[in-house]
Parts: sequence; C-alpha cells; structure tokens
Amino acid sequence: MSEIAFLLNGTPVQLSGIAPTRTLLDWLREERGLKGTKEGCNEGDCGACTVMVTDAGGSRALNACILFLPQLHGKAVRTVEGISGPKGELHPVQQAMVDHHGSQCGFCTPGFVVSMAAAHLNGDAAHDDTLAGNLCRCTGYAPIIRAAKAAESAPVPEWMEADRTALSSFLLPQISSGGEPPQAARGADSPPFFRPTNSDDLADWYLQNPTATLIAGATDVGLWVTKQLRDLAPVAFLNGVTDLQQIERQGGMFHIGAGVTIATLRKALEPHHPSLAELFRRYASEQIRNAATIGGNIANGSPIGDGPPALIALGAKLHLRRGDGMRTIPLESFFLDYRKQDRQAGEFVAGLSLPESAPALRCYKLSKRFDQDISAVCGCFNVTVTDGHVTEARIAFGGMAGIPKRAANAEAALVGQPLTEASAAAAAEAMAQDFTPLSDMRASAAYRLKAAQNMMLRYVHDLNGTPVSVLEVEA
Repeated sequence: MSEIAFLLNGTPVQLSGIAPTRTLLDWLREERGLKGTKEGCNEGDCGACTVMVTDAGGSRALNACILFLPQLHGKAVRTVEGISGPKGELHPVQQAMVDHHGSQCGFCTPGFVVSMAAAHLNGDAAHDDTLAGNLCRCTGYAPIIRAAKAAESAPVPEWMEADRTALSSFLLPQISSGGEPPQAARGADSPPFFRPTNSDDLADWYLQNPTATLIAGATDVGLWVTKQLRDLAPVAFLNGVTDLQQIERQGGMFHIGAGVTIATLRKALEPHHPSLAELFRRYASEQIRNAATIGGNIANGSPIGDGPPALIALGAKLHLRRGDGMRTIPLESFFLDYRKQDRQAGEFVAGLSLPESAPALRCYKLSKRFDQDISAVCGCFNVTVTDGHVTEARIAFGGMAGIPKRAANAEAALVGQPLTEASAAAAAEAMAQDFTPLSDMRASAAYRLKAAQNMMLRYVHDLNGTPVSVLEVEA
C-alpha cells in the first residue's frame, strides 16, 4: 500500500509512489513552496518546523522535520500559512504576537504561532508546557507568553474548526476513495511500505519481514533518517493500528497498548500516579509527547529513556507478540545489555500492564534544563512499608548503567528496616555496589552516583511531606 491522502490547509492532497521516509518538512518546502515551516535542528528539538495535525483523536502540534508522509494518511495538516483565515484574517494568536511584540528575527515565530494555535483550539492554557518545545533566542519568552495569555479568551476562528468537520463528514471519504486530483505526485522508483490497521496484520507481516523497521511516532527513528541518512526499508507505519492504542483498567491494573502516546498516557495516569505523570510532563516537548509512544520508548532500549525506570519501579509487565504467540515478562528482564533486548526476530512490543495504585511511587529527573532535556539521572522509587518496616522495595534508575536497572543492593538494605533518614543513608551507600556509571557530556560518573544517592534521601523527605521539588522550594 503506497497511497497517501490527507488535507493540507483545507485542500485534499493525494500522493502515490512517495518515498516512505520523506519528511513532511522537506515535502512542504520543496514540493509545495510552503516556506513558513522552517528547518532548525531537524531532530524535533527547536520547534521551528511545528505543524498542526488533526484526526479522529483531535488536533495537536507535531514536528514536521521527523514526521514521515505516510503517517499523515487520513489526517488534516495545517502549516503556519493555514493558521490565518481564507481572506487573510489573522488568527487571534497571530494578532496577539503582533500586539505584544512577540517576534524579532521571525525564524522561530511560525512554529510558536502553530503551537499557540493548537493550544488555543484545545483550550489549553498551560503555556509553559505547550511552548516548551519552541525555542527562541531573540525575543525571549516573556512577550510570547503574554501573547498566548492575551489570546486565551478569543473565540476559535471558524476556519480552525473546518478540519474536524471535514474529516468527520465528506472530505476524508473523498480523498481516500481513489481518483487522483491535480495535487497527486508520483515516484515510480520509490519502495512500497506497509500500513497495517490491526495488530494481527502487523504480526503476520513482521513475521515475514523480521528485519523491517517499525515506525510508530518516529521521534527516534526520524533521526536515523535526518541525521544518519539511513535507509530503513522495508518499513511499516503503526499509527493506524488502533487496537494497540487502547488503555483499559481491569482487576486493579492498567493494560496499555504499545501505540499509546506519551501525551495520552500522561493524562490517563495523572489521577493514579501523579509523580509519573509529572515525569511525563518533562518528557521532551509537547510536540514529541504528542507523537512518541510508550512502546517505542521501551523498544528502543535507551539507557536514558525516562519511561522504563518508572515502569520498572511499578513492577510493570511487558507483553511481546510474535505471530499468533504472546509472552509476558517483567519489564526489567527485557533489557539485557546496551541496546540489546530480550526480543526474538519478528517479535514486537504489544503493550504493558502496571498496577493501578502505588501511593509511594516517586520519580525524580535530573537534567541540565528543566524542560525538554535528556536525563543525566532518572531515579524512581516505590517502597512498601508495613507495620513500620519496609516489606518491599523497587528502586530503578536510568542513566546509571548501559540499561535501565534496579538498585538491588540498595533495595536489600532497606527491606526489614524502618524507612528513616538513617536507613535511606545506608541504602544510598549500598547503591555504590549497584552501579558503575559512565562519565559523558551530561555528567561525570561521580556526580551521577552522588545524585542517585541523594535521590534516596530525597525520597524519604518527600514521603514525609517535605517540599523537595525545585518548583516548591523557596528561599
């Protein structure tokens, strides 16, 4: 299957024979002449390439630089050129940017405007979160934030609602039902790609193509193309596999499909695991969270991914599928060595299960920037105290080894002891036997170990109600 049909600024587009790893950013600029969408970092970090994508799940800001064209099938895309009205009317956020002097050089401005318009459409006034993925080095953020606040009460323009109406009525069937409008483009030499709509089809295809690249959000895989110039063929795009995008609660457990985005998971878990939800709030940026999946976060095997330490501390189980067979393993058993996982050829991450409640779970992320940064150390703690003594301890770290790893000696030092500052200090000392961290550009080995040990002490103070977050502590 190689047909791609979507709406671009309200106009139906149909493409065939397109290279499956052609990015939306390149296509917009080179084939459509829509130069408002800028290339800055080309890795989803700066936000200059931000576009708005709408589908049945709603509208969200995404990075066009690591968004492949097949991922847009059946959706609606708005670039900054489509944020203004059909007669040139300014969107409220555009007018507010003018009124509050939110732009200087203008390079980053289109991305800011699209992110602000998406948040405005969704009624999201958490501007520090929604704009953390848009970087500006000229104006500074104060006038931009003032513009976002000023536009909050303005009504959503009619043209911004049009995509949702079009997708739910006649335009989506029209662009998906064959025929070829004038906007069609062909490339006879481009390889085909697979776009399954259910996990059964994916399992059958992947068993026959075990060396293929599976692409969900492309927030990691996208860089293989833009930075490493790798040929990923054959490829399968998983964003249409809706049965892997479900969250169910049953028997005191959350059952989470591998295709659930970080943004969706954060909202679902926030009432039950607020510390984990706060960790996910600091996971990359709004644009990345809207695309990245929890299955991809696990499957890429990164030793510094923020999801696995928290999920390991929760005692999560991982569900793996190969053909018609399924197996379930503890999540910590999946990570064998650096970038090496317990996954057979043709086997993929189907989902995970985790407890619905863990009141003592706390997650701490240490990074040079508070927002949109990779962890130097990520520590997650989940300790059970019964009758005044620790009966179970699950402590997991990222950034301390070649894999996300439990602190087994620290856990053993706690069990049977009261959870006090003294027992936490003893567990922190035992941590030196658990990890031999590396020094790199983010932190030295000694700093990482000391930071991890301090997190153990922080955990005790946190459970006792002492403010420990930089957002809570005041001089």
